[in-house]
This record gives sequence, structure tokens and C-alpha cells, in this order.
Amino acid sequence: SAPGARAAEGKMAAPMSEGSPAWEPGAAPYGNFPNYSRFHPPEGRVSLLPDGLLRSLFPVAARPLLGLEPREPLLFSFLQELSVALYRHLLGLQESEGSLDQPAAGKDLNLLCCDIDPVLIKRAQQCSPFPASISFANLDIMDSSAREPFLSSYLGRFGRSTFDIGFCMSVTMWIHLNHGDCGLVEFLSFLSSLCKYLLIEPQPWKCYRAAARRLRKLGRNDFDHFRSLAINGDMAESITQILTKDCAMELVCCFGSTSWDRSLLLFKS
Repeated sequence: SAPGARAAEGKMAAPMSEGSPAWEPGAAPYGNFPNYSRFHPPEGRVSLLPDGLLRSLFPVAARPLLGLEPREPLLFSFLQELSVALYRHLLGLQESEGSLDQPAAGKDLNLLCCDIDPVLIKRAQQCSPFPASISFANLDIMDSSAREPFLSSYLGRFGRSTFDIGFCMSVTMWIHLNHGDCGLVEFLSFLSSLCKYLLIEPQPWKCYRAAARRLRKLGRNDFDHFRSLAINGDMAESITQILTKDCAMELVCCFGSTSWDRSLLLFKS
């Protein structure tokens, strides 16, 4: 599920197809790494989250809880694997348990995952073990004219105006690189206005430099905004400042860091 990235001329970036030149190792201007989950597996994130997290955050809230997961276009394996692993962990389901094994699962949590790549979305929809409670939608989350009616319609099906929790896993750097400082602030402000809780895994600044270096090594154009970003350095701290100072959210806790040095931060509106 993914926030959209736009090309330099302001148009939505075209999804990459397997076999195109853009699939060279390291050519990932929008975060779409082949075999991403092999070196940053979903378990490295979800294992940091305590058991019973949803029960502790929402002891008396109406069910189903509604979750939003926007993401940059990462290849199908990651798109589906992280969403499903996150869903299973939050509901305490075993790897072998699908929707048929847990008919009541959808009564506890409905997760909406969005991505700009319609091919990835279609494949995820076809292979999801929880088709009734994990929705994969083709949506550019940075396009306000598209996201607002779509998300309002989705929430309206449940009689809600906001999501209970949003999940932003390794997304902020790609929004930042492709939309600049203003795009990052807009993205965080939008999520904070739409989610009661927000779980964020920011990429550290060294990942920005590595992403830019990969493109240069391949002789490709640099990210439009990389050299002009005023928000830089300690990105976890910068994102915390934006959410707490500008968006009036509260930092609830840090669940620790992954083995690849990314923190999991939970905020509350």
C-alpha cells in the first residue's frame, strides 16, 4: 500500500514492470526494490510490537477498528507480506490461520492498504488470505483530489470520519525525496488529521544518501528534492517534532529499533 510518487513534471510516476530497465538492482526511485522483504523482513518490524497492542490502545472502542496503511510502491511480495504479517500480529493469528480459520477476525480490524501501482494492487487482492478484512486499493495518497473522496467513502461504510490507527512503515523518505519538505509535512499533517494513532517507521538520513548514491551509480537522474531538503539529519527526531509541534500529536512510545536501525514510533492525536 503506498503513497504516490510523482515525476519531475508533476505527473504520477508510472509503475515499473518486471523486465523493464528500471528493475536493475538499486534502481528504486520510488522505493520499489525487488525482493525487498529478503533483507528487511516483515517480522523485523512486527516483532517489536507488543502482544495485545490493539486491546491496550482501544479497550472499549467500537469494532471493527479501522487501520490505514499507505506505502510507496514496493514489489508485490513486500506489499502483501508486510500488510498480512502486521494484521496477523495485531490480532494474534498464527501463520497458518487465514480468514476461513478465523471468521470473526474482520470484526476486530479492517485494514485499508493503498498503492499507486494498479498491477500490485490486483495481485495483492488475488492472493490475500484475508480478503474480507484487508483491502488493497489503487490510490495516490498525495493526490488530495483523489484521496479525500475515496477515503471518505471508505470510512462512511463504517459510519466513521477517521481511522483508529495508521501504519507508515518505511514510507516517509520516499515521500520526502519525491515531494520535498512541504510534501513530507503535508503527508504527516494529513495522516495526523485522519488517524487517532499513528505508527511510523522513519528511514534515517543515511538511507537518503544511500538511495541517492544508488541512482547516481546507475547514471540516473537524482531525486528532484534531495539536495534542497532543509529537513535532514536525525529524521526520527525531525518527524517527531513535526507531529508533536505542528500536528498536535503526542509521542506515546518508541517500541525500539529494527536490526537495520529504524525506530518504530507511536503517536496519538
